[in-house]
Amino acid sequence: MSHDSTAAPEAAARKLSGRRRKEIVAVLLFSGGPIFESSIPLSVFGIDRQDAGVPRYRLLVCGGEDGPLRTTGGLELSAPHGLEAISRAGTVVVPAWRSITSPPPEEALDALRRAHEEGARIVGLCTGAFVLAAAGLLDGRPATTHWMYAPTLAKRYPSVHVDPRELFVDDGDVLTSAGTAAGIDLCLHIVRTDHGNEAAGALARRLVVPPRRSGGQERYLDRSLPEEIGADPLAEVVAWALEHLHEQFDVETLAARAYMSRRTFDRRFRSLTGSAPLQWLITQRVLQAQRLLETSDYSVDEVAGRCGFRSPVALRGHFRRQLGSSPAAYRAAYRARRPQGERPQDAESAQGGPGAGVPGGHPGHPGHQGQPGQPPASLHPEHPVPLQSRRTAAASAIGASPALSASDNGREAYVPTRASLPGQRSAT
Repeated sequence: MSHDSTAAPEAAARKLSGRRRKEIVAVLLFSGGPIFESSIPLSVFGIDRQDAGVPRYRLLVCGGEDGPLRTTGGLELSAPHGLEAISRAGTVVVPAWRSITSPPPEEALDALRRAHEEGARIVGLCTGAFVLAAAGLLDGRPATTHWMYAPTLAKRYPSVHVDPRELFVDDGDVLTSAGTAAGIDLCLHIVRTDHGNEAAGALARRLVVPPRRSGGQERYLDRSLPEEIGADPLAEVVAWALEHLHEQFDVETLAARAYMSRRTFDRRFRSLTGSAPLQWLITQRVLQAQRLLETSDYSVDEVAGRCGFRSPVALRGHFRRQLGSSPAAYRAAYRARRPQGERPQDAESAQGGPGAGVPGGHPGHPGHQGQPGQPPASLHPEHPVPLQSRRTAAASAIGASPALSASDNGREAYVPTRASLPGQRSAT
């Protein structure tokens, strides 16, 4: 979920000023940054692959602070350039930031602001989005980051429109990506934007990665909410919602339980989670449907009713938008990859009201097995059916076109704009 960008008109009209050149890419490194994310733009933009049909970029590796820069495993790096070299770059990449709780150096933020003012394209990979947000470059813009850090980004920078579902977001002259490998997706997208599909495809073959990945971060979400919500008064309302997913209720019901107006509840919920409450609620219902499709023999119609959807049509539409397949195709693909001899649970134990659906507790609640903070049994790394099975099942069932928008609870559902090729979001 994200689309190839047709940049916003004002962004497309921006021109580089001064000594900046389009083919020069500056990568801004900080001490404490993870080496994997840091290495992605260095590999994509810093290696000459013209023999494979990949146009050459000129790479400038810049230290965002005094060195040596320490990274994963205690390695020390020495950047050949300082912040002054950013003044020559047409693209500036911040691959990661060492801590989502500490402010970046003001000198680096000034350099990023100046680069943006002079027409440079600014890119934040994973937690690099926090640096862009601290510089004020994401104000009023859509952005993404690793799903685990998206609530913190949304809470700390409320003017940023954080979407934790995207692999990357292209807003023209400012681009952000989700965690780790999604940085490769965004760098390939940049090459595709600059030089076309053939060049991006050639680079993808060299990197041995798909030129485009479908889907977003939804399939990787193992926890329903960030840990920091635990001390908030809304935690009780959220817990109630997770325990009653089998019932039909809407966001107004949740707002009333929180003794808030719908508008206040929406704002408060988004500041804590990075998601609109309707979007979150639909996602939880789809996740519960996933579990029932895996663990029971209920029909799709019965699954829809037991997950709070008003109709099977609503379930099918939301399920396809989030996981890229129909419920029936997902179940078939999941079972085909399940360890031989494993059988679905009996229907009576699969879902019988509150606390059912996942063995040991209410569906979707992190502590349902008496182990606070543990994911549901079917998500636990030691469970006989690993999480990767459901990812593979969803991926194998992809192929049909997105279903028509379905509304739930009598309201128009939150449906993000998609292009024909999901996985990337555009500015339009």
